[in-house]
Amino acid sequence: MDRVNIFSSDARAASFDDFTQGEAVFCFRPLHPDGPRALIDGKAWAFVDWVMPDLSGLEMVRRLRTDPRTSDAHITMVLEEDDIDDRRRALKAGADDYAVGPLDRQTMLDRVLARFAQGGASSPVPVVQRGDLTINIAGEQARWQDQLIALRPNEFRVLRFLAENANRVFSRQELVDALGKEGDPEYLRTVDVWIKRLRQGLRGAGAGDILRTVHGRGYVLDLA
Repeated sequence: MDRVNIFSSDARAASFDDFTQGEAVFCFRPLHPDGPRALIDGKAWAFVDWVMPDLSGLEMVRRLRTDPRTSDAHITMVLEEDDIDDRRRALKAGADDYAVGPLDRQTMLDRVLARFAQGGASSPVPVVQRGDLTINIAGEQARWQDQLIALRPNEFRVLRFLAENANRVFSRQELVDALGKEGDPEYLRTVDVWIKRLRQGLRGAGAGDILRTVHGRGYVLDLA
């Protein structure tokens, strides 16, 4: 089943129910100032409010365009009013289009579904390269230098997410949420198993201890 990610800087969107149509599922996710905190599998859309609590919507658009995970995402700037100068600034910053907010779930879906039917928006980059670590997303394989890292599907997804967010500490709950496993408390206890297997795979491929436990906080992948 195809997965379509709808990121929004509007905090309400995190509570919007997913929507399934045919072979595609449309998932609503929060958009934070530092970018998406979820693994992006499939196509990506972003709805960015003109005014955000910690930065301007224009700066958020610029950040999305420089982030490899979202550089080709379809971005809609959500304006507070239909002002011609604001429209021009939004498009100049890198937005694909604009709308006057606030937008509800159905309005977002209508916009995404219309473009989805035309093949709009992009899928994530097929390869993630971080120093000696290479992650082939389509092939679900990871290598340290030229050595294949032995991983199961969940460990591969954890590695990919940590590599895309290298040098940042994530708690167990944040990893569960990032992998789309939220709502199931069993996964919190499973994170340690994923980390243990991932650490073994990295060491077996010669990567050493780049996966580090930060006591009381979580885990971080140390990459140059």
